[in-house]
Amino acid sequence: EVQLQASGGGLVQAGESLRLSCTASGRGFKLHEHVIGWFRQAPGKEREGVSCIDPMDGSTIYADSVKGRFTVSSDNAKNTVTLQMSGLKPEDSAMYYCATVFSLPCSLKRENFDYWGQGTQVTVSS
Repeated sequence: EVQLQASGGGLVQAGESLRLSCTASGRGFKLHEHVIGWFRQAPGKEREGVSCIDPMDGSTIYADSVKGRFTVSSDNAKNTVTLQMSGLKPEDSAMYYCATVFSLPCSLKRENFDYWGQGTQVTVSS
């Protein structure tokens, strides 16, 4: 069983930055054998993919809405993935979730991920 712990959310003003972290654990878990995705869900909206990283080679993908503002990175030794969010906008406000799946390519499709963290709230005021 894999456990994911997301943290770092908070209340910020538009234009400011936040750093979210996702720490994975589980018996025998190795970060480089999994891809880690970040998703977000605002009230009344579908959960959408934001970013994904393959810690094996560091390759990343981003949703168009966050390209150039968000950066995802991994620390394989610590089984931790970080989402650095800059230039935040009110429309970035949502509950942010990290998710993982074993040995599949990166994706922004929620159905491709098996394990989910509990979420961390990001609120951006205008």
